[in-house]
Amino acid sequence: MKYTASRLTEGNKLFPTSISTEEKGLTIKFPGFLSGKETFVSYDDISGVTVDCPMVGYSKIGLNLKGDDISIHGFTKSDVYAIKAAIENGKV
Repeated sequence: MKYTASRLTEGNKLFPTSISTEEKGLTIKFPGFLSGKETFVSYDDISGVTVDCPMVGYSKIGLNLKGDDISIHGFTKSDVYAIKAAIENGKV
């Protein structure tokens, strides 16, 4: 399943970030103007997941990758909980 951040949030105006859940992990695409970055993260490499859902506005998901932290914002509340559930189910 692919989840794309909203274009209405900071940093996502032209090229929104997207997360694709796959069988073995996540593919995170950080697009850019002339070049972008695509990263595959195995579920086994994710040591923690945090979710920040404010009352108003878009939600943020944080991934702890064996000491490195990645924070991605601009998703709906249901999207971040679906991504978190996919990570938890993939780690089983």
